[in-house]
Amino acid sequence: MKKTVILLSGLFLFLASCDKNDDDGGETPQVITLNNEVNEFIWKGLNYWYYWQPDVNALADTKDDDQDAFYTYLNNYSSPEDLFDALKYTEKDDFSWYIDDVDAQLASFNGISTTYGITRGPLVRVGTTDKVVQVIGSVAAGSPAEAAGLKRGDIISTFDGGDLTIEIVNDEAQLTSQSITNVNKLYTQESVTLGLATVSETDVITQTEEKSLTAATLSINPVHHTSVIEEGGRKIGYLVYEGFRGTYNGELNDAFGELKAAGVNELILDFRYNGGGSVLSSALLASMIYGEATAETNTVSGEVFAELKYNAKRDANNSSVYPFFEDVFLYDKTTGAYSGATDMNRLTGIARLYVLGTERTASASEMIINGLRPYINVKVIGEKTTGKNEGSITVVDAPGNSNTEPYTDTDNRSTKHTVGMQPIVFQIFNKLGENDYGDGFVPDVEVKEYEYYKNIKPFGDTNEVLLRAALDDMLGTAGKFDLQKDANATNVTEGVKFPKFSSEMYIMPNDIKPTSK
Repeated sequence: MKKTVILLSGLFLFLASCDKNDDDGGETPQVITLNNEVNEFIWKGLNYWYYWQPDVNALADTKDDDQDAFYTYLNNYSSPEDLFDALKYTEKDDFSWYIDDVDAQLASFNGISTTYGITRGPLVRVGTTDKVVQVIGSVAAGSPAEAAGLKRGDIISTFDGGDLTIEIVNDEAQLTSQSITNVNKLYTQESVTLGLATVSETDVITQTEEKSLTAATLSINPVHHTSVIEEGGRKIGYLVYEGFRGTYNGELNDAFGELKAAGVNELILDFRYNGGGSVLSSALLASMIYGEATAETNTVSGEVFAELKYNAKRDANNSSVYPFFEDVFLYDKTTGAYSGATDMNRLTGIARLYVLGTERTASASEMIINGLRPYINVKVIGEKTTGKNEGSITVVDAPGNSNTEPYTDTDNRSTKHTVGMQPIVFQIFNKLGENDYGDGFVPDVEVKEYEYYKNIKPFGDTNEVLLRAALDDMLGTAGKFDLQKDANATNVTEGVKFPKFSSEMYIMPNDIKPTSK
């Protein structure tokens, strides 16, 4: 009897279980909840725009087909930045970056930043000593540095009393960690005291004075210096341009107005500290230089400055051509909003272009070299350039509409967070389909500015080392190049900061759109 009761009890449990399954179709599956909505934006924005999307398995179009599995994947990353870093194609991508604050990024692109107004020049190990000094490359007009009397060529030996020294690690000399912290104060602190010095021919450092600076929020004009040099029967235009900022297109056009009025027949562009910027501004500068191209030849003979190519998913819709323009497009210096156009000042008769470059010459600067080479002779003086043949856009958490592409509407992005991305989305080619400068442009005449750090001349001084080298090559007067270099000087770069977004090439949200291919 006992055995029968047990069997019947088991039968009742089985039938009850069957009834439950019949009622609700089985056990309720567990639903995965997304921990951070920003992670989903990061993935979807990169899946849509990223140039190397086909090469990153985790960005495959099928990755989000199973929502639970997709959310589980996204939840593995505690922060959106960690996810962004994990999705980068590190084999080829050195330039995409994550944005904490989109508004700050856009202000920087417009030329607005909190700064001392100092552009770093050479950072040099003094001979065979363990000392390092920082040379000021340039000082912005109206900046705290200018107000303090600082100028190009000044040598900084201490930061808040801390000096810069070398240590030997694995038989190689490198800055100590404290020295890296010290020199990076130029871009990481809102106030600093700089110790100035001179360095003798025998590498003795002599302290001279101290300057205390407090950073200010400035809009800095990248058109740093314009002059006309008359030498060897030539009128030579010389322009120091430190960043392709769309909000200063008008000032760039004014500089070319001066050169045009002077009747220059040679041109030297100083890009030694120019890390790039706006693709459109690069096309406008090329148009000012190569004045022979007209609107008619743009459409009839196919003369183009550059072609942008996107990933396979985007290329049919987004591939575009930048022509040589006849108008200059102007943008508000605060908002970046388009404010109109004006006639362009264009030079004619420029058969060759000299570009002064260093390892910090990148992206939109290199775009000028590559884009103009099919039309005129371009010679590079200085050091091998960075090698950046790709560009980015600002990707934000915003749906697309009839007028905007998905994830590009900066004015109507999510108000729940400030996060964005600046991923590489295109590579850039010249008229001949060339873009093979990923390792940089090798100079036609090699001159290393840091080897002359003890006696850096002002911009426009015809004895300034890079300018003199260009003039000598241009005019065949090599005998004038008699500046004494310091063969023991060593350039120091590892671990040292530059301003954010200083080596980039990008399309601004409000830029005039190029011709669709």
